[in-house]
Amino acid sequence: MEQCLLCHLELVPSQNVILSNEYCMFLQLDEAREKGVQLEGAGIIVPKIHRETAFDLTKEEWNATYELLQKVKQYLDELYEPSGYNLGWNCGEVAGQHINHAHFHVLPRYKEEALAGKGIRYMFKAEKNKRNVMEFNVSEEL
Repeated sequence: MEQCLLCHLELVPSQNVILSNEYCMFLQLDEAREKGVQLEGAGIIVPKIHRETAFDLTKEEWNATYELLQKVKQYLDELYEPSGYNLGWNCGEVAGQHINHAHFHVLPRYKEEALAGKGIRYMFKAEKNKRNVMEFNVSEEL
């Protein structure tokens, strides 16, 4: 994993380790630390050992992620005072995973956002996300 941005943090100088424990760390980019920007306070919790997706985490890494998430929430609540949170894993390219190292998104949300009140499912339910599935007869394919 020589080129993995989450295994080799030095490859992204603007990436900061904010909190960590034995198995994982909470990272934020410099731009997410600025007040008033989109994704203010956002960051990711990543396992210290390379795991491709959340499905590859060990039980210890899952537990450590949970424990770190509690500390991350306290940190973000005190520093940014968000109104809510979206949390999530993108697993696989189709799901939006662009770095093949498991990372858990912690996204503070604010009342002043244009999309306040819109959750994770908002984009999936949008008409422009309607699937274009071709129907075919299985017997014709055989």
